[in-house]
Amino acid sequence: MLDFLQNEIPLSEWVDNGVDWLTEHWAAFFSFLQTLGQTIMDGMTSGLSFIPPLLFIVLATIAAFFLGGKKWQLPTFTFLGLLLVYNQGLWSDLLNTVTLVIVASVISIIIGVPVGILMSKNETAKNIITPILDFMQTMPNFVYLIPAVAFFGIGMVPGAFASVIFSLPPTVRMTNLGIRQVPTELTEASDSFGGTNWQKLFKLELPLAKGNIFAGINQTMMLALSMVVVASMIGAPGLGQGVLSAVQRSQVGSGFVYGIAVVILAIILDRFTQKLNSTSGKTSENASTKKSKRNKIIAGVVVVAAVIAGIFAYTSMSGNNASGAGSEEGGNINLSYVEWDTEVASTNVLALVLEDQGYSVTQTPLDNAVNWEAVANGESDATLSAWLPVTQKAQYDQFKDQVDELGPHTEGANLGLAVPEYMDVDSIEDLDDQVPDQEIIGIDPGAGVVSAAEDTVESYDNLSDWEVTPSSSGAMTSQLGSAIDNEDPIVITGWSPHWMFQRYDLKYLDDPQGTMGEEEHIDALAREGLKDDMPEAYQIIDNFNWDTEDMENVMLDIEEGASPEDAAQDWIDDNPDKVEEWVEE
Repeated sequence: MLDFLQNEIPLSEWVDNGVDWLTEHWAAFFSFLQTLGQTIMDGMTSGLSFIPPLLFIVLATIAAFFLGGKKWQLPTFTFLGLLLVYNQGLWSDLLNTVTLVIVASVISIIIGVPVGILMSKNETAKNIITPILDFMQTMPNFVYLIPAVAFFGIGMVPGAFASVIFSLPPTVRMTNLGIRQVPTELTEASDSFGGTNWQKLFKLELPLAKGNIFAGINQTMMLALSMVVVASMIGAPGLGQGVLSAVQRSQVGSGFVYGIAVVILAIILDRFTQKLNSTSGKTSENASTKKSKRNKIIAGVVVVAAVIAGIFAYTSMSGNNASGAGSEEGGNINLSYVEWDTEVASTNVLALVLEDQGYSVTQTPLDNAVNWEAVANGESDATLSAWLPVTQKAQYDQFKDQVDELGPHTEGANLGLAVPEYMDVDSIEDLDDQVPDQEIIGIDPGAGVVSAAEDTVESYDNLSDWEVTPSSSGAMTSQLGSAIDNEDPIVITGWSPHWMFQRYDLKYLDDPQGTMGEEEHIDALAREGLKDDMPEAYQIIDNFNWDTEDMENVMLDIEEGASPEDAAQDWIDDNPDKVEEWVEE
């Protein structure tokens, strides 16, 4: 027993080996699911996008009017809410989110209702499935992103996969509960009249359990919607990417706008599912009820017809324009990046340059580790986000043989502990009680600069009572700004290039032990095979090079309110000679 307690069970290794085995032996199956899922969701999003936004809003309002019993509250909210989303320029993000939620919810319902029926009919199945559902509901939802990326790469499909796992349990539980709550007298009556098990299920139990089942479906949709922000970390498009970007950059206004859009969509989906449940439960035989049902059917047919027409129209247009588009454009390029200010600046500049050369560029924000894996797997064509040799050493060691290293595009990057100039301290060795809380404000947990700061705290004897407090780059810079406004002492994990060194009077603390690392460079990476597939684009990415001052100028413009696209375009307009060097053959 003592040996068992002292020797760690290699649980993590077992899980890694299991996932590796699945990705190796079931790669073709996962690839098929990824292709099928992406095709379905792209078609759905394209069909919804083909419908003019104002027409879509009117159709949704009409549906809300009939579902809401011809009352004004739900259609008014639907109309004004969707109109606000359209006004804020978030319509395409909304449709991507709707697609993700609908697909994840439908899959959850298709799986969840039969499993719930099985649980209600078989105690053994119930005893086995219940702890699995407990596991699925209580496991932190971020964990589901890891196997999702391993199985399906990046994009909407892994986002839907993670959403299904997280949102499935309510439908299963409520279906089981609803059937078990059917009165015993009614089931006995069904048996006494000779009803078969299937007749009893479909004509008695499911109709009586419908309220509970719809409640489970409602909660499944809400949980799927709650995953949109998390799924954006692995490249799922939609409103979640805007929320994540705002959090990373501490943009309160932008975060509020995207958050309001999520709230509007959540309320509409919630009320629609509730109304579907309540209206389908009415069984009155009078003519007005029949007419009401007929109107609802007509409204539903109109919406479905519009969606189908949009899909066919889009397919037709795509087919007619495919050959022309292929000859006029240089190709499609996916640039992935980490949602850091430096990478936002460089990626937007490169994207505009490639677009000027005829390429269609997609920018995909990802978590740092996922970004490396996406390039290694070929899901992303290139990235400009590799901080080396220290910050992303762990990712480099893992994926260096699976990516094409193009070398540094920005030299002179630095990491260190930084403080405002007004603080009377110049070296890490001099830190004592200058900061009352004795904390170093960091960025994302697991970031290289945060890990280096943690090593620094352990290495310096005078920092034995200090601790590193991770947050995000946006939260860190926001706290830095507040401290400087009040001339309060503060120590942060700093890195340059960064706009904060242009806006604020900061200094790096001397690091006699070198625990924060030496000067770094930011490198470009490309997927293997890009050089053969798109040699001109590859050459532009390889030629891309600028200095820290260039990058900081773009970052500062973004921080001062310019959109990343506008800030990048302004820099391009001001530096035509440098851009010309990148695109020359």
